[in-house]
Amino acid sequence: QVRLVESGGGLVQAGGSLRLSCAASALTLSNYVMGWFRQAPGKERELVAAKGTVGSAYYADSMKGRFTISRDNAKNTVYLQMNSLKPEDTAVYFCAARRVDGGRYDLWGQGTQVTVSS
Repeated sequence: QVRLVESGGGLVQAGGSLRLSCAASALTLSNYVMGWFRQAPGKERELVAAKGTVGSAYYADSMKGRFTISRDNAKNTVYLQMNSLKPEDTAVYFCAARRVDGGRYDLWGQGTQVTVSS
């Protein structure tokens, strides 16, 4: 059974850092584009960052320079390093996958809560 499991969320003060991990099982990570999404209360889910197997990563404008997505295909794990966190970064963060040959993100993790206090 294909699974994406996030970890690393928690409570942090503004200006702090967190590193999220997404462990994938029963899929070959190199066949997928991996993305991190987030959803804050009352807001729509938004794409935070994404990275394929080649090429540069994508970042939403408000995350550029603060967040870094990386992937270790050998470990079937994707990471999101978040620095200089702000209270507005508070959200549930989801890992998601879509096949490199196109299509929607159709594999999702259960999410991990990130709370940034001011």
